Amino acid sequence: MTKLIAFDVNETLLDLSSLDDAFEDLLGSAALRGQWFAQMLQLSFVGGLTGEYVDFTTAQHAALHMLAERHGRTITTDEATAVVNRMSSLPAHPEVPDALRRLRATDLTLVALTNSVRTVAEAQLTNAGIREHFDEVVSADAVKRLKPAPEPYLAVARAFGVDPAEVRLVAAHSWDVSGALAAGCKAAFVARPGMVPSPLGGRPDIVGADISEVVDQIMTMDIEQQRPHDRAATWPRSLRRPGRDLGQESSRAYADDRLPFASRGRVEGGDGVVEGCDVTDVRP
Repeated sequence: MTKLIAFDVNETLLDLSSLDDAFEDLLGSAALRGQWFAQMLQLSFVGGLTGEYVDFTTAQHAALHMLAERHGRTITTDEATAVVNRMSSLPAHPEVPDALRRLRATDLTLVALTNSVRTVAEAQLTNAGIREHFDEVVSADAVKRLKPAPEPYLAVARAFGVDPAEVRLVAAHSWDVSGALAAGCKAAFVARPGMVPSPLGGRPDIVGADISEVVDQIMTMDIEQQRPHDRAATWPRSLRRPGRDLGQESSRAYADDRLPFASRGRVEGGDGVVEGCDVTDVRP
C-alpha cells in the first residue's frame, strides 16, 4: 500500500528553462544550461562517492565557473551568485499546481524530497505557489547524502513512520528513480522532453509525460486499487497541513512508535538528521 508520495523538485516540478536568458547573457548560449546542470550533478555525485560531501548550492557555483572556463569565458563570483539565486524563483511547470491539488485532496501524505538545501527548497516551492500542497519539505542535505544514495529515501520513510515500500518517488530523472527503487521504494517517472528512464536495474511501474499524467496513474494504482483500506492508519488531513509542528501533533495525537517525530528543529544524532524529524538509525 502506498501511503506517501515524495516529489523531486528541480525539473520534475519546476521549469529550469526560465534560466535560459541568464545563460545567454552570461555564457553566450542558452543551450549551456543543460551542461551546467549535468556538471553540477557530477560534482555533487563525485562528492558522495569520495566521501567529501558537496551541497547542491556549492556545486552549482563551481559548475558555472567550470563551464565558463571550458568555453573561454570569465565570470565573477557575483555573476555566478546571481544565476544560482534565480534557482529560488523558478516557475512550476504549467500542469503542476492543478495536479498537486488533486492529489492533495486524497489521504496520501505529500512530501517534497530534494537535493537542494532546505532554505532554497522552501523558497522554491513558496515562490512557485505550490508549497501549500506539501506536508513537509525534506532536503537530502540534512543527512549529508544526496539522492540517489539510499539515505534520503529511507529518512523520509522513517520520519513519517512508514515502510520504504509504502513510499513512491516521483521524479523526472532516471538516476533518482533508480535510487528510490534500490532503496525499496516505488517510483514514477516523469518523461519530460529529453528525459528517458534507465534501461538498467528496476523499472518504475508508472511513467507519464508530465505530472498530470503521473497523478492520474497514482490515483488509479495507489488509491482506487487499494480500496478498501485501513483508514484508521491514515493520518487525518487536518493534522498534515503545511506549517504545522508535526512533532507536537504526533506526540499529542499519536502516541505510537510508528511516528518517530521529535520536537521541531534540527535533530542530530545516529546516522542522520532531518529538519523537524528524528531520522536516527537510518540505514539502507
